[in-house]
Amino acid sequence: MLVALIVSMLFVKDDRQPYADTIFEGITQQVAATAIVAWLWAGMSADTIQAGGFVSGLVWAADALSLGAALFPAITFVLAALLATGIGTGYGTVIAFTTLFFPAGVLLGANPVLMFGAILSGAIFGDNLAPVSDTTIVSAVTQNSDIGVVASRFKYAIIAAVLAFAGYVAAGMMLGSPFEVGQGAQSLFVENSNPLGLVHLLSVAVVIATAVAGRHIVGAISWGIIVAFVLNVSLALLGLGGAPVTDMLVFSTPQGSDISESLAFLPFVEILGPDASAAVGGSLYSGASSFFPLIILILLIVAGAQIMIRGGGFEAIQDLLLERFATSVRRAELTMVGGTALVNAMITINTAAEIAIAPYIARIGERFNINGYRRANILDANSSALGYIFPWGGGVLVRFVELQTLPEQFSWFTGAMIVNPVQVFPFVFHSWLLFFVFLVSAATGFGLEFVADRESAEVARV
Repeated sequence: MLVALIVSMLFVKDDRQPYADTIFEGITQQVAATAIVAWLWAGMSADTIQAGGFVSGLVWAADALSLGAALFPAITFVLAALLATGIGTGYGTVIAFTTLFFPAGVLLGANPVLMFGAILSGAIFGDNLAPVSDTTIVSAVTQNSDIGVVASRFKYAIIAAVLAFAGYVAAGMMLGSPFEVGQGAQSLFVENSNPLGLVHLLSVAVVIATAVAGRHIVGAISWGIIVAFVLNVSLALLGLGGAPVTDMLVFSTPQGSDISESLAFLPFVEILGPDASAAVGGSLYSGASSFFPLIILILLIVAGAQIMIRGGGFEAIQDLLLERFATSVRRAELTMVGGTALVNAMITINTAAEIAIAPYIARIGERFNINGYRRANILDANSSALGYIFPWGGGVLVRFVELQTLPEQFSWFTGAMIVNPVQVFPFVFHSWLLFFVFLVSAATGFGLEFVADRESAEVARV
């Protein structure tokens, strides 16, 4: 993006000062600032819940259900969807489930390709439906709708999810594993499970309930963080799991410094050796900082989009779409679905793809008076689904990289068990179904809402 902004400057006809001003104009737009603030809070929430052992609670639930090989992919889809909805990050869900649920499924005799697809499908469900998901935030902000949009998209998500669950049950019964491992999965589950990790369902519920009730997204996530923090500390003090204060926020200072002496009584201050450097850490810090690369990328993409608008490129594409394709309400919505699908096939970071296509979705929808909720739902569903389906997609490659670390962690896990991303393409059932649901919705008008059908709050509420 940096190179693109430099190269495009060479095409400026006259004074380049307006070009530079346009870059700043794009970066300082409210859509970028709002998304960045929400991401920072969402990152803190996700890491704090995970520090408290939420995944361990899900592992315990899977073990308690005494799942067999045939049902394991379907239940993995459900639990991955639950985690992704709670923490709002599909990539985080993919990593967490790859390191534990995938090898457990292989041990049980589940088909590895089917397990790969089930984990990706669960990540898609949460990315699409979570109030704290980056795709939810961007789709709401760019279409001038509030965070209550998540309630309106449930009907689409649940149709695709029910069909995907049935698909994984049927496929699990038909497709066995080509590998035979001489160990049981029970010990793997027992060693990595803790039923009290499920208390963070309360943290998840607080975020979802407050967001759907109309609270500002920063306020909703903040309350979720507070509840997660209290639960973690309480469980840690009782010796029942959770996470101590220093796992969530810690300031490390060298021994002998004035600061360490005066603040040593605080529970979040850690005294290190005399030669150590001062540092800050914990889930609150790591969760927020994990979004920094994405924040920079989005700022540059928004700047590039502003250059397209001022340079006339955006208007040229928009006019082409409106004149040749989006000539009626039905065709306008089909253009939205097809446009988001095409952009997400090329830009495999789903949030970046959303930012790129969002202005077109907004203009086309406004032309036909389509409600912001409906536009946001079309934008988010395709971006969530297709970012985890193509072999070159970000979510798929994140999981593929994580898979390659498993032979080092488990002596029985061989290189042959690593699933090639190309193989999983047909088995990400929720992705295909969610895309198909919106394709049918656009063609038939199912769920169509016009501006007058729903009055959403100002974008500032997001």
